[in-house]
Amino acid sequence: MTKAWLALGANIGDAKQNINTALRLIEQNPLIKINKRSKMIITPAWGKEDQNDFHNMVIEIKTDIYPETLLKVLLQIEKTMGRERGEKWGPRIIDIDIVAIDRFEVKTSSLILPHPHAFERDFVLDPLREISPQTADWIIKLAKSPK
Repeated sequence: MTKAWLALGANIGDAKQNINTALRLIEQNPLIKINKRSKMIITPAWGKEDQNDFHNMVIEIKTDIYPETLLKVLLQIEKTMGRERGEKWGPRIIDIDIVAIDRFEVKTSSLILPHPHAFERDFVLDPLREISPQTADWIIKLAKSPK
């Protein structure tokens, strides 16, 4: 099975409960096993700062789902929970991002791995360091290497 790291965030309604609901929905998929969970942290909004603080966490999963299919599964969970895509970096009931899948580098029209902004976001890196410091280091090293 492949390891993947997912970042979850929410800042609409009961953000903590929204993340817990997303975790339950992820766990309901028989092809995904949550292996590790970071602590949930509360951080100021990033990108668009005039909104509520976010609850954030990172999980490590094991799965045999291909990256593009995993993205579709996660987007469906967001949709099931009522996520509406509006303004970029705006408020959201739930956000589930694929941060990395093993040490794969992927660039398609719908998916870039590792996540292209992960290295800039402490609300991703801090929880990721908690459960997989080597993955956080790899993402930072990759972001700093000449292209």
